[in-house]
Amino acid sequence: MLLYDVTRPLSPALPVYPGDPAIDISPIAQRAWGDAANVSRVVLSSHSGTHLDAPRHFFDAGFAVDAVSLHVLLGAVRVVELSGTAHISAEEVQRLDLEGVTRVLFKTRNSTLWQLPGFQPDYLAFTRDAAHRLAERPIQLVGIDYLSVDAFEASDFPVHRLLLGAGIVILEGLDLQAVPPGDYDLCALPLLLEDGDGAPARVVLRALP
Repeated sequence: MLLYDVTRPLSPALPVYPGDPAIDISPIAQRAWGDAANVSRVVLSSHSGTHLDAPRHFFDAGFAVDAVSLHVLLGAVRVVELSGTAHISAEEVQRLDLEGVTRVLFKTRNSTLWQLPGFQPDYLAFTRDAAHRLAERPIQLVGIDYLSVDAFEASDFPVHRLLLGAGIVILEGLDLQAVPPGDYDLCALPLLLEDGDGAPARVVLRALP
């Protein structure tokens, strides 16, 4: 069974979206200090690293992380690869074979950005029109290989609002560098945060036989 773990490990070195708190993992008990066990305090935002965005992220009345159906988070997914250097356009989405697809992950040049130190604002994201095209389809989950589906310069977050407003959950911060395009089984399990707007997730792809 070939498995791809497309989760970025959480660590203080992992880039975060500007304005989010840096990830901090600090020991509060250590056997070396004479304590009975090793215990750490973890400080991060609900959108750190590889994470899921629920509609609650942008809509107060939207459903939260703990209301996302497991039927959305588990099942068939298509990984598509786009080689362009500009943001993902509506035309590129239209050219994709997404017939019958309900979950889609976008592999782009972003996956190489994880090798660079610090946040990289020139990551590739979706245009507003591309989000419209996705929202027109019976898609339930969209993923991308950096920290936002919106371009860094898009301060009004139109892509988030379009996708989440259509009830489509978003996976951000994926590392798809080693994953060939194709069809897989997806297992994306966010932390079960009650009323959460988002949550870090462990995301694994299983290659189909």
